[in-house]
Amino acid sequence: MENKILSFLARYPNQLFKSSELVRRLSLKTEAETAVLQKVLKHLDESNRLKRGRQGQYGFLHAPTVLKGTLRSTRQGFGFVEVAGLDKDIFIAPRFLGTAVDGDLVEVSLFAPGKKQLEGDKGPEGEIIRVLERSRKTIVGTLERSGNVYIVVPDDSRVGTEVTVAKEDLHDAHVGQKVVVEIDSWGKSHLRPEGHIVEVLGQAGEVGAEMHSVIREFRLPLSFPRDVLDEAERLTTDIPMEEIERRLDVRKDICFTIDPEDAKDFDDAVSLELLPNGDYKLGVHIADVSHYVREGNTLDIEALKRGTSVYLPNMVVPMLPENLSNVICSLRPNVDRLAYSVLMEVTPKGVVKEYEIRETVIRSKRRFTYEEVVQILDSTSPTNDPDEIVAMLRAMHKLSMTLTKKRMTKGSIDFETSEAKFRFDDQGRPIEIMKKARLSSHRLVEEFMLLANKVVAKHIGLSKKEENIKPFLYRVHDVPKPDRIRDLSVFVEKLGYKLDISSGVSSQSLQRLLEQVRGTEVENVVNEVALRSMAKAIYSDRNIGHFGLAFDYYSHFTSPIRRYPDLVIHRLLKEYGRVVSMQRRNELIQRLPDIAEHSSVRERNAMEAERAAVKVMQVEYMKRHVGDEFEAVVSGVTHFGLFIEINDLLVEGMIHVRDLKDDYYMYDEKHFTLVGKRSGKQFRLGDHVSVKVVRVNPEEREIDFVLLEPAHEPRKKQKERR
Repeated sequence: MENKILSFLARYPNQLFKSSELVRRLSLKTEAETAVLQKVLKHLDESNRLKRGRQGQYGFLHAPTVLKGTLRSTRQGFGFVEVAGLDKDIFIAPRFLGTAVDGDLVEVSLFAPGKKQLEGDKGPEGEIIRVLERSRKTIVGTLERSGNVYIVVPDDSRVGTEVTVAKEDLHDAHVGQKVVVEIDSWGKSHLRPEGHIVEVLGQAGEVGAEMHSVIREFRLPLSFPRDVLDEAERLTTDIPMEEIERRLDVRKDICFTIDPEDAKDFDDAVSLELLPNGDYKLGVHIADVSHYVREGNTLDIEALKRGTSVYLPNMVVPMLPENLSNVICSLRPNVDRLAYSVLMEVTPKGVVKEYEIRETVIRSKRRFTYEEVVQILDSTSPTNDPDEIVAMLRAMHKLSMTLTKKRMTKGSIDFETSEAKFRFDDQGRPIEIMKKARLSSHRLVEEFMLLANKVVAKHIGLSKKEENIKPFLYRVHDVPKPDRIRDLSVFVEKLGYKLDISSGVSSQSLQRLLEQVRGTEVENVVNEVALRSMAKAIYSDRNIGHFGLAFDYYSHFTSPIRRYPDLVIHRLLKEYGRVVSMQRRNELIQRLPDIAEHSSVRERNAMEAERAAVKVMQVEYMKRHVGDEFEAVVSGVTHFGLFIEINDLLVEGMIHVRDLKDDYYMYDEKHFTLVGKRSGKQFRLGDHVSVKVVRVNPEEREIDFVLLEPAHEPRKKQKERR
């Protein structure tokens, strides 16, 4: 609330506001929020951090303002402090970071705004004056020796500082090993932190040690506490008759799961019935985890702490113990399971006419893989499955295509991003990298899950018109920042494409851009750059809609085995089926923002860990291909070189400027281009090149290439030739 008030007043530095006006302008809806506002205003007034008018109004105090937020460091050495309620992150130059590192909760003093800031062309800048809470007690890195001093060089370059270790604190670690160092003292800004070795992960560069370093770096828990496992083991698959009787029994209905071939937990099943009026009755049945994981129990506390399951190339770090995720809650075929179902009447045009959200008991009739479903959809030959199920799959496919078309018409953006999949040898080393194929069966399941999530969110969101609001967790996606969209527009224009932002950015205009590049040589690059231009989708107790999907209401309901917000939503839906006291509502109003923020942080941590683990495996694979030649595309351009992505392998590395020896190249930042001073040759995003692998560094997770042929001719000529 402090941050919201101070950042709002900073936007109107010459105005005064009554507290009632602040309530309205800050969109505070409840008595509890208004009470917090009054309390915080009093505190800010007493601590002389805002201006107080004669008639009790409040205004911006023209003095260095101290705000609280989370530091996000960059690999280039500077940082940004994310402050709740502040429109723009606060830029922190390297000399003003102090001892703070990425993820720390800090206090930052804002500098007086310059002309560009007041005109809105530049964000705020400041200095970190205090670290309130450290994000990490340990750091993962490689032990090295510098003169008579031992240091740990962090794997995560965003940490930005080595850690000094005394000889007596090495604890049998040797130079060149990957280690975990616990920080004893963070020191001062001009001194290194000091620590002691608590774990040796193995020899730096070996795939096992590098994977363990990822797990430690992102603080992923490899085991469950004993009391959590004990609680999970006490649960059984037996369903009492009284539980079945109080639920909707749909065990006779035909439903089935569709999952990856290697899946072990099946948390969603689907069913479809053609109604006499020509409509469909679509069922999305989700494992009822909330029946077993009750609010406040040991399993719940651990699930909240983890926030999400993490999917690494060679292992899964689950949110719930195996007995729950893979057995009790998993919708295995031909066994009774508790579910939470969204049952929708959908017209042939994809309109949801009616729906009900019910606790159910189901019995899946079949476990399909995505590949099996595609084979059935694409084949006219008989299958081993009953005709009824085959007909249902084909009807599902038809309905899913209708839903996709309807969603795209509304402006939903469909990013075609590629993911890498690995095949391993007996020692766990990657021996093949493949692109994960996006099949029509993926789309089928995806559309049904999107629809169920939308229906659930709308069910609660529209009920806010009632006298008593219903606190909830939404999945929201904000409108992109204008400066990022302007940069994207300039970028694609240089590639020969157009993004119309004359009337502001819309999801429809972005969708049209992606349709322009679909199937072209620059499709992957444009998709990646466009994706980076977007705001991050997060969890929030306040609904602002989902820009990317073009949905006014959206939530995450369909994966409670692996995502904590989905589990919370299941509980809330059950609660709102009963009478909920005002005391309970106020309790939810207080708790849900923290759950939303924590879940968003854990999701981001999981995504970064997954990316780092994929990079480890890609680098390990490329160790055996030094000297080999590949076709590739320029995926990034900087002043120090070209980022290169190998076609089909999704492996990214770099050609350093120093290795472009045929000319002296300068960086044209405005056009995302390296230009040869003498020859005028250009390297741009999306250019196709042939490269040779010359160096692989597993410890740094880096791959270096050299160019095998000159830059392509100007893009205009390429297009004419095509």
